[in-house]
Amino acid sequence: MEAGYLGVGSMGQPMATKLLDGGHQLTILDVNPAAMQPLLDRQARRAHTPKELAEQCEVVFVSLPTLGAFRSVVFGDNGLLQGNKMKILVNTCTVGQKFLREVETAMTPRGVTIVDCPISGGPSGAAAGTLSVMVSGDPATVEKLMPVLSLWGPTVTIAGDKPGAAQVLKLTNNALFIISLVASSEAFVMGAKGGVNPEILLKAISVGTGDNGTLKKVLPQAVLTRDFNFGAAMHILNPFLTRKLQYYAMNNDNILIYRIIICGSNCSAIIT
Repeated sequence: MEAGYLGVGSMGQPMATKLLDGGHQLTILDVNPAAMQPLLDRQARRAHTPKELAEQCEVVFVSLPTLGAFRSVVFGDNGLLQGNKMKILVNTCTVGQKFLREVETAMTPRGVTIVDCPISGGPSGAAAGTLSVMVSGDPATVEKLMPVLSLWGPTVTIAGDKPGAAQVLKLTNNALFIISLVASSEAFVMGAKGGVNPEILLKAISVGTGDNGTLKKVLPQAVLTRDFNFGAAMHILNPFLTRKLQYYAMNNDNILIYRIIICGSNCSAIIT
């Protein structure tokens, strides 16, 4: 496959690398030239605008950190909308259903099919090829892309036949992770203040009923080591919470809104 890749940062670069490893040809674009260089060294080609990318490639993957950045590359000057060759736009970002529908509404009259494909597993999972890949969209198009998506990880889950279903799946995943992160952090503070060594807490709880993803990776790799370098930055996590609240508001689920607000306030407290 000859494809375009827009956004080759901490997630996009290892994901694009997996496509090169799989024998696919890539044209890439990123605002950071240094991020592109490892891929250019492997014979990837460089586009200079999103429009140019969409004029050269039938399939374009997008991996960007914020909704604002995504909006700019689609609707901005020399944006993807102005290209005339792109037929499939694969969104790997967590942008929420509302924005994805906006993109789909703009792209469909131009003959572009939107495939919703958020991922989970962080930069380390992207580099190792162990991401959890969630996908929804036109079944024939998803089937066509399946060999490519499988390069990112062994688990590719089809969430539905319309773009947006995979967003709901990813938001659910992230909500559970954030809640486990906040709850585990508070619990470990309580345990440590009570006089128990955090290493002892981790050893016991990680094989008990309190085990969760935070205890498997975040605490041992980033907190107890005092490294604090794990997954998405908090400035990326907070907009996710906003999209989560918007989704539940659209579905009138006030109980879950309340729970996510509590979680969000705790996350905001972590930032400050």
